[in-house]
Amino acid sequence: MGVRKRNMAEAIKEGKKQIAFAKLNNCPTSPRKMRLVADLVRGKQVEPALAILKFNQKEASGKIEKLLLSAIANWQAKNEDANIEDADLFVKEIRVDGGSMLKRLRPAPQGRAHRIRKRSNHVTLVLGDNNNIQS
Repeated sequence: MGVRKRNMAEAIKEGKKQIAFAKLNNCPTSPRKMRLVADLVRGKQVEPALAILKFNQKEASGKIEKLLLSAIANWQAKNEDANIEDADLFVKEIRVDGGSMLKRLRPAPQGRAHRIRKRSNHVTLVLGDNNNIQS
């Protein structure tokens, strides 16, 4: 491996140390309901985001709060020597994608049937720190 390639690989590795992410797959909530809560914390600092999620009454907020705590733990595992208060972490990206659908039939009048779609979603949460922003 050449010197330039090695330097680029090290720079990418250092950049990846600054971010941490967590994923929640096949969460049995519709993506539309989950996005309402995700929009509340997008771009916020970690402490206010946790407070918003803790006191929000929607069911999805508990799941996203748990996901955010998992992302914080992942960041701490990557940066063992860094202090979390000094890092100034924020929710860099939170993405809610549709997951698989369970399709069921419900009886309808006159011998017909209506399809019930039980939706699920995938949530991806990325944390970044404000100290070393590299764009």
